[in-house]
Amino acid sequence: MSSTTTTVAMHMSDGIINAPVSAMFGAIAIAGLALCAWRARTDLDEKTVPMAGLVAAFIFAVQMINFPILPGVSGHLLGGALAAILVGPFTGALCVAIVLVVQALLFADGGVSALGANITNMALISTFVGYLVAIGLLRLSGRRGRSLGPLGVISFIAALCGTVCAATGFVIEYAIGGAATTSLGTVATYMWGTHVLIGVGEGLITAVTVVAVARARPDLVYLLRHRPVDVTNPVGVAA
Repeated sequence: MSSTTTTVAMHMSDGIINAPVSAMFGAIAIAGLALCAWRARTDLDEKTVPMAGLVAAFIFAVQMINFPILPGVSGHLLGGALAAILVGPFTGALCVAIVLVVQALLFADGGVSALGANITNMALISTFVGYLVAIGLLRLSGRRGRSLGPLGVISFIAALCGTVCAATGFVIEYAIGGAATTSLGTVATYMWGTHVLIGVGEGLITAVTVVAVARARPDLVYLLRHRPVDVTNPVGVAA
């Protein structure tokens, strides 16, 4: 936990959590992505497929650019809320996961043994929390939420919440099986404090991007053209 880049960028390196916890979250990530792949089949069409490729490429490019938060501290876009708003939560989670796998295997950005935890935090938690927040705010705002100004605010809040919840996932994983010497209280304070600031940057980038796409091609924004999916009942089982 002594590495600022690893902590703040949330790309957990090898050795931050122990092997059993890494394996457990690896299994969670595999199960979550399998479910996303199954559900994404209903979302993928002639508009979503090319948009998903563009979203993945954009997230990959922006994650390579760090922005300063505090002296010696920098962060980057996670992309979960952005992907969910543009291509849906299931396809969006797959886009972010693909980016994380490429970064871990080709650029050594995040440990291979910690890949499951990183995917859980950044691809699953960030994406689905961001989507749930965006859907909730869209319903509260009614038709006004579909205009560009409110849509930007919705996107900003969704990205901020997704980022903080992804950081919370990191804290939970460290609490269960942290292998470093830093205390849990220090880790939690640092993660939440810095990721609120990172979430502001994440929110601004997400809001600007979503509004730009909505202004040019609103038919490409999943949040605006699809009936909200029930991510709390992902297998579609009747209540």
